[in-house]
Amino acid sequence: MKISKSLKGYLLALVSVIAVSNVYLFSKVALKEVSLPQFGFYWFGFGLVWILVFAFVRKDFYKFKELSRKCYGALFVLGIFEVIGTYFFFKAIATIPNPTIVSFIGNIAPVFTISLSFLILKERFNSLEFWGILLTLSGAFIISYKGNGMADMFIEGAQYILYSSVFGAINAVIIKMKIKKIHPIVLTINRSFFMLIFSLLAVYYLQETLIVSKKAMMNIVVGSLLGPFLTVIVGYFALQFIPLSRKAIIMSTRGLFVLVGSYLYFGKFPTAIALLGGMVTIVGVLMIAFGKSKTTNSTIE
Repeated sequence: MKISKSLKGYLLALVSVIAVSNVYLFSKVALKEVSLPQFGFYWFGFGLVWILVFAFVRKDFYKFKELSRKCYGALFVLGIFEVIGTYFFFKAIATIPNPTIVSFIGNIAPVFTISLSFLILKERFNSLEFWGILLTLSGAFIISYKGNGMADMFIEGAQYILYSSVFGAINAVIIKMKIKKIHPIVLTINRSFFMLIFSLLAVYYLQETLIVSKKAMMNIVVGSLLGPFLTVIVGYFALQFIPLSRKAIIMSTRGLFVLVGSYLYFGKFPTAIALLGGMVTIVGVLMIAFGKSKTTNSTIE
């Protein structure tokens, strides 16, 4: 049975969202036992192994030879921003007790991507996207707000998600500008390589040991297969068959998968107000995705 390219893209996007949902869970378990530098070294070390084996089997290493100097410069910049954004993402995972909250607040990422695309790429956004942006920000505010004074207004860890989303948006814009010149395999290898080097330097600077428990190692190995490898590479390949806006629609359901997983893994369920805020962010992201899809279709027509 032969499946269409669009169906293949949707299936790849679904695999990507399931994989990334499990990243929240496995990384949370591992980070309860190991430090961020230890975690990063093994998480991205194994992730780099998986992608290198994949590239070797597909004989994709020649794609590095096709890159221009400008592309290598872009990869370096991407690597630096990936280090910063990814560090704050896992810092949020380690800080916030429930991974579902991280996922819900993380829905603000498209807001920054759209804003930067408007400023840098001169892309326009329609009224549906605008209201989606407002809803997403409102939902994130509902989840994060503690009701205390200005110095202690938001939950601890929410700021890390904000930082991660900003740098993730910068990367998304750069990738959007270079995706036709830099293959997904190269982008994936570049990300894991930079994260591995950064983690190794952090381990050395902080004089930490690389000895971790078997339980932590098992969670890291499984998580590295889902995160640095499967989530990223499958997500990139999905974009070869479906538009970014369609992939975003599927990815917006990530929080629901994390919600179920957090309950099954940790017995944790968000408060009613946090769940309400999370649902608002999901609706907002869906509006952004449908709005972007509408703009894309009108452009094609």
